[in-house]
Amino acid sequence: MLKYVTLGLSRVANALAIAANAIGTLAVLALVVILNIDVIARGVFSSPLKGTYEIVQFSVVFIVFLQLADVVRVDRLTRSDGFLNLLHDRRPRLTSGLRRIINAVSAIFMALIAYIMFPEFLHMWETQDYFGVPGLFTLPWWPVKLVIALGCALSCVIFILKVVSAQDRPQLVRVPEHDEPKT
Repeated sequence: MLKYVTLGLSRVANALAIAANAIGTLAVLALVVILNIDVIARGVFSSPLKGTYEIVQFSVVFIVFLQLADVVRVDRLTRSDGFLNLLHDRRPRLTSGLRRIINAVSAIFMALIAYIMFPEFLHMWETQDYFGVPGLFTLPWWPVKLVIALGCALSCVIFILKVVSAQDRPQLVRVPEHDEPKT
């Protein structure tokens, strides 16, 4: 029973992580367009696009936390696995246990961040606080706080699923052009 619940929850979490990553990628593309428009406006019209600085600040946080869960899902979160990779051949059970501990601690940290950020999101939603320069360009704070809370919560769920499923060793990604040619 637990296996089927874990599998179902894993599918939902993976789908959400992939969707959030896709939205983050679209945010990167939008940011590139905005920056190019700003550069052209500065060069051709000697007038920058209003709010570019604020949009960049806003977008960077959005992109990081939208893509965080998918990075966790595919085991590409920046960390040093060198020691665990060396240890795996000699002591696979110890390595598996250490990976589970690391994933559990990571889940705790993600849960703490989500726990702290959600009340901040609610506060910003109620007060409608904003950042930027009034009269020039402003954006509300609440979307940033919501994305941070949800991105960390989803990352926490994925870390917990890794602990429960006892994922032993992440699969290394092989680039097809480095594979041996088939003859």
